[in-house]
Amino acid sequence: MSSPGAIRDEHRWRRLETITDPALSRLNAADLLAELLERVRIALAADTAAVLLLDPYTRQLVATASKGLEEEVRQAFRLEVGRGFAGRIAHTREPVIVTNVTPADVVNPLLLSKGIRSLLGVPILAAGEVIGVLHIGTLSPRSFTSDDIVLLQHAADRASAAGQLRFREPEQSAALALQHSLLPPQLADINGLHMAARYVPGHTLGVGGDWYDVFRLPSGWIGMVIGDVSGHGLASAVVMGRIRSALRAYALTTDDPADALALLDRKIQHFEAGALTTALYAMISPDRRSVRISSAGHLRPVIAVPGQPPALLDLPVDAPLGVGRSPSRRRTTTVDLPAGALLLCYTDGLVERRHQIIDVGIKALIDVVTPGHPEAVCATVMSRLGSEQPLDDIAVLAIRRQHR
Repeated sequence: MSSPGAIRDEHRWRRLETITDPALSRLNAADLLAELLERVRIALAADTAAVLLLDPYTRQLVATASKGLEEEVRQAFRLEVGRGFAGRIAHTREPVIVTNVTPADVVNPLLLSKGIRSLLGVPILAAGEVIGVLHIGTLSPRSFTSDDIVLLQHAADRASAAGQLRFREPEQSAALALQHSLLPPQLADINGLHMAARYVPGHTLGVGGDWYDVFRLPSGWIGMVIGDVSGHGLASAVVMGRIRSALRAYALTTDDPADALALLDRKIQHFEAGALTTALYAMISPDRRSVRISSAGHLRPVIAVPGQPPALLDLPVDAPLGVGRSPSRRRTTTVDLPAGALLLCYTDGLVERRHQIIDVGIKALIDVVTPGHPEAVCATVMSRLGSEQPLDDIAVLAIRRQHR
């Protein structure tokens, strides 16, 4: 008969064996993480398991794979190093145990709404540098042991290979650098406004033609843009970068969004032939009470005003940019932005699905938009309508006028 100590040793060895299985190395990065997390959850009798990888350009942790917390990935959750549970692990580079989870321990409200009571997390390291965090959670209180920490660290070592694969190919590294140079990692802190955004690529390189932008103008107005260049991948991202820069320049020459888009249309037709583009350009007044807005073939934003049902913004939609024949006159509409109102702009990847008319997706979007904090609204929108593996790029930009 085996002694209790021998039984424990055998059990420990079997748990380790599932994590160190050489067969995992034959999987691609996404499949390796998915399979590894499932094995971790079983081996450690956990209810959730998740990996957040460190974006090398924004230096933020990004929810990349999960079992039991899939919404974290769908919401494209991001976290600053040093903040919350996972941020603390990345900052200290040490395992962290939380036996009784409270709001003070975590930043992501999903961990609380899920009912997670205990957490264990370890850093994912590569060449001595932190590249991510692996953590598990339980729905009942749990006192994690030193053996649990060792096993989870072994799993983190396996996850390290998948994390490095995301940035290993030269083209992918160049593409990611380009994308992050064009999408602001953090939206500007602008008096009178709260803002949040999401970007999820629909291409394996992690880049595409969708973009959003927010900038201050010398007049005190705030420029806000969301757009979509046709196509996917690095080529579209390069064209998008040129178009984004051109629109910023035109925004300095005119205080009429329609005129700025007309100039951009001429530029695209002359220098970017074939680059069909939709764009929405809005200018928020210095007192934040009104918005001038013009759409070049882009989907109308959703506006949510406190005490009223959310709805599509009432404005005309002119022809896209670069179609070959410019409209005789593009139009600008001025709309009120009441205190507490939220404006949600998005690209078609959020609402368009195969075998489904786009109106269905737009209706589903309207149903979930509220005049809440932009971060919470973006999280809800991505959770309900986003996809872990979108077929098209998704960009979302939410701006709310603060209550006075």
